[in-house]
Amino acid sequence: MTTPEQPFTLTIPDAELELLHKKLELTRFPDELEGAGWDYGVPLAHVKRLVARWTDGFDWRASEAAINTVPQFTRDINVEGFGTLNIHYVHQKSDLDSAIPLLFVHGWPGHFLEVTKLLPLLTTVSPEFPSFHVVTYSLPGFGFSEAPKSKGFTSKQYAEVGHKLMLTLGYNEYVTQGGDWGFLITRRIAQLYGGSYCKACHTNFLPLIAPPPFKSNPGLFLKYLTTPYTPLEREGLKRTEWFLTKGRGYEAGQSTYPQTIGYSLADSPIGLLAWIYEKLVLWSDDYSWTDDEILTWVSIYWFSRSGPAASLRIYYEATPEYFKPTPWSATPYGISLFPKDLIRVPKLWAHSVGNLVFAAEHEKGGHFASHETPEVLAGDLRKMFGKGGPAYGVVPGKSGYIA
Repeated sequence: MTTPEQPFTLTIPDAELELLHKKLELTRFPDELEGAGWDYGVPLAHVKRLVARWTDGFDWRASEAAINTVPQFTRDINVEGFGTLNIHYVHQKSDLDSAIPLLFVHGWPGHFLEVTKLLPLLTTVSPEFPSFHVVTYSLPGFGFSEAPKSKGFTSKQYAEVGHKLMLTLGYNEYVTQGGDWGFLITRRIAQLYGGSYCKACHTNFLPLIAPPPFKSNPGLFLKYLTTPYTPLEREGLKRTEWFLTKGRGYEAGQSTYPQTIGYSLADSPIGLLAWIYEKLVLWSDDYSWTDDEILTWVSIYWFSRSGPAASLRIYYEATPEYFKPTPWSATPYGISLFPKDLIRVPKLWAHSVGNLVFAAEHEKGGHFASHETPEVLAGDLRKMFGKGGPAYGVVPGKSGYIA
């Protein structure tokens, strides 16, 4: 069951802001090796600069007001076996009734703000490209959604929440977009609800999948053997090697004992800042993060409904699914590949996980595509779902164009 939606306005109590500033004032910084740079992690000078700004100069109320310009809501959604969870979501409708319903699913260390730059691009009405009704939800345990209270909340349950949310909004047929955990969750949506409900998926992330197997697709396997890698793909494989050897320490901790690191992130604002800031910088493609942009991003975690530790548990529950072969899905799907994503496998390999109908490769961009390069990502969605695209008209009666 679900309940009627309630408008949501983000208003952090003054007492919470005062507590944050008290903790910042009591900060004890670690030492640092001379000339360490980024070799050992986030440089001390970066954290000191950000803490100084967070303590004196950063205006949370201004960030809060900007966030509240986005239409936000909450509603209760019943999750089978886990009871009712109060879910926070964004719902930006196009002015066009026949716009395509699209569910955007974020990952970690992202949150619902990842969709904000896409909203004006995707909801624009034009005779030249399709328009979308855009929905995104704070995953349970993230942002301002209630966290599960018991173990075993996997990608199936995250998918169930997203699917039921779309149905309650009147979108019985829809498409999806997601990166990071959004890849796994939207794939589960396609597997559980594809055909009747989920008509197509788009992702900007692929995990470490295998090349096309000979047994299931000998033609693609032979093409894999005879097709040389492009320069972009060779660089992508180097990026993948870097991530597998240098970039996965966080994953090992969060997928084994998330509660342990959770104490530090819940109690220390600079611990949380450094933990997330490292990923924002190293996982993006020279994106020019402003200090206030970073502090707003991290503050969403600090002020989140269940605290920062709750967001880590998805790694414990769902990481094992990433190490299993990704089930093939007949639901049409598209990919946008960016050079500085964490894992960048050759485009041909993408056929091994589903009915690939659209693929685009880009020379610029990283893991946070919707935030770093929103125009590029929106452009790919327009190509995939627009007139002449491989997924044009997949949602009956919802072409995205003016009739």
